[in-house]
Amino acid sequence: MDIKLYNTLTREKEIFKPIDEKEVRLYSCGPTVYYFAHIGNLRSYLFMDNLRRVLHYNGYNLKHAMNITDVGHLESDADDGEDKMMKAARRENKDPYEIAKFYTDRFMEDLDKLNIWKPEIICKATEHIKDMEEYVKEIIKNGYAYETTNTIYFDTSKLDKYGVLSNKGADEVKAGARVEFDTEKKNPTDFALWIKAPENHIMKWDTFWGKCYPGWHIECSAMSRKYLGELFDIHTGGIDHIPIHHENEIAQSKGYSGHIPANTWMHCEFLTINGGKMSKSLNNLYTLSDLAEKGYSALDYRMFNFTSHYRNKINFTFEALDSAKIALARLKECYQRHLEGTIDVDDKKIEEYKNRFLEAINDDLNMPLAMSVVWEVAKGEKSKKYADLLLDFDKVLGLKIDEKEEKELPEEIMEIINQRKLARENKDFTESDRLRDLLIEKGYSVKDTKEGMEVTKK
Repeated sequence: MDIKLYNTLTREKEIFKPIDEKEVRLYSCGPTVYYFAHIGNLRSYLFMDNLRRVLHYNGYNLKHAMNITDVGHLESDADDGEDKMMKAARRENKDPYEIAKFYTDRFMEDLDKLNIWKPEIICKATEHIKDMEEYVKEIIKNGYAYETTNTIYFDTSKLDKYGVLSNKGADEVKAGARVEFDTEKKNPTDFALWIKAPENHIMKWDTFWGKCYPGWHIECSAMSRKYLGELFDIHTGGIDHIPIHHENEIAQSKGYSGHIPANTWMHCEFLTINGGKMSKSLNNLYTLSDLAEKGYSALDYRMFNFTSHYRNKINFTFEALDSAKIALARLKECYQRHLEGTIDVDDKKIEEYKNRFLEAINDDLNMPLAMSVVWEVAKGEKSKKYADLLLDFDKVLGLKIDEKEEKELPEEIMEIINQRKLARENKDFTESDRLRDLLIEKGYSVKDTKEGMEVTKK
């Protein structure tokens, strides 16, 4: 059965045909590891995982690379403001490399909690500086770059078109670089490939142009080429990557090899909170640990994401997460009920359900439609065949439906947790310590992290 995927590059749904009949090569833009990933960030990686699982379910082997940006880039995707890694280093009074390791480890833990299959290749920017340097040198050699006092810029005027993903003219697309606005730039859309490091810049390397550090966009181009070749099948990322980061990846690749690096470009839409944006000022940048404190598992959040197509915005509310939590518990109960079933369902019916599920997931990962098939099976008459079918579907869902639900914390313990949280917010640390000791006395371990309080039964 054909797989159809929406290609941002062509702006239409296409039948997917990999370069290699047996192996799909794909690249995903990974995190900038300067802070904890919030649930909006994690939606992109759930989408990435969903794509991986669908391809694997269709019988493909995968060669998938994802970068870890541990060099840092500026605060917005247009690369305005201060370098994220340097800001984090100052905030926590740590070396940037310590910052990067800590938040990389936390990100990997989040992937595990969400049951996200990790890419076959996870590559750190700081371990590929020489690869980036060679890539930049080739762009210079091909005549697509120019040098200013402190920066080597990509010259977007040399391209046949700049803005192929966003379908905007050069005058509509913002520039992207790890440097502040430079009056020596030839064109507003030109972006930094290589930057001379100031004396006080911590993250810098000896290169052909002296002590330097790379522009943000170059790492993905250099590493995707190294691990996947000059042309690969699929490139994924968040929708925010389209107008700048991915446009610049395409530009660099054209400057390096003369062609766009990936055949299919796929992007996940934003997550909103109560109909609005996430922001620190609104105190709604929720992490998985924040959800856990409120009694929700990471898999509850995974289930929630199946209520919307990846190309549609999804609105997060705790009421919606409550519904997802209940739905996941019911699905697990249905699986357990079917395990004990004795009714022999016709194999033709099983095959029909399989085909409908496959049609849904192969239609640009239509998970809401796929879930409607899952629920039809779950609510059917008790049959071991239905249990086996649900477990087969779970290869794509990744909900661990065969694992029994962990018991929630008792109401008494939750009350103490909430009291302690309030005490900490009020900076009443004496009361906070008393309540921590009370939790320990009642048989629970308490761990205070930057994300919040983690309470587990000993």
